[in-house]
Amino acid sequence: MIQEKVSYKDGVADGYVIPLGPANLVAVVAKRGMVGCGAFDVQALDKFGYPAARVKPTRSASISSVEDLLAGEIKDVNAAAAKLGIVVGMSGKEALDFL
Repeated sequence: MIQEKVSYKDGVADGYVIPLGPANLVAVVAKRGMVGCGAFDVQALDKFGYPAARVKPTRSASISSVEDLLAGEIKDVNAAAAKLGIVVGMSGKEALDFL
């Protein structure tokens, strides 16, 4: 697993890259929620009231790094994240700034 610090509007978040064979599980966890790759079920996290948004890649076929995640486009937002202002179509970095 790779862990890195990610600066955003409200401070510093934790970025994670977990190799899973041919793919990586990638997420950034901030003070109030998370932005993750397509492997995350953000609707399931909503059952816990946890703000989460899922990102689709824009630079390559998949998200393999924190940089890819932040450059990607939000494709799914749960209700808790929507209440914070995160919407489909913004970048992963823009969404992170709401968390």
